[in-house]
Amino acid sequence: MQLTGIHHLTAISADAPGNLRFYTQVLGLRLVKKTVNQDDVSAYHLFYADGKGSPGTDITFFNWPAAPEVRGTNSIVRTWMRVNGASLPWWEERLNKAGVKNRGVGVRDGRSTLDFEDPEGFRIRLADDGGAGGSVIWDKSPVPAEHQIHGL
Repeated sequence: MQLTGIHHLTAISADAPGNLRFYTQVLGLRLVKKTVNQDDVSAYHLFYADGKGSPGTDITFFNWPAAPEVRGTNSIVRTWMRVNGASLPWWEERLNKAGVKNRGVGVRDGRSTLDFEDPEGFRIRLADDGGAGGSVIWDKSPVPAEHQIHGL
């Protein structure tokens, strides 16, 4: 088996309806699947990805009541999502219109980026992927094809 990158990332949400709204309506990702946690069937498991659900584009959330994150060491600091770098000003305007606080477009770690948080404080960085990697456009996304998120 050839492993070439991250297949998916999983996080926790204490607000499944709010999570669904943000990731589909603001970020324009496709809800690929809604199921339950196999170990705790009282919790939803939400899967978001590109138009095909391609490996490397998938971010999932378990819906568990959870206290706000305590920031510090021993945790993922920020999740990077790949976009066309020319789309970053468009994303900044979209996030501003949606009331999502962000740091504005800047250069971090040698790439053009845009940092923000989802409504529960999950930290995200949109980063110029330089055209590397691919994704499948989701034609029902509220985000135009040229601005869609390409993956993790």
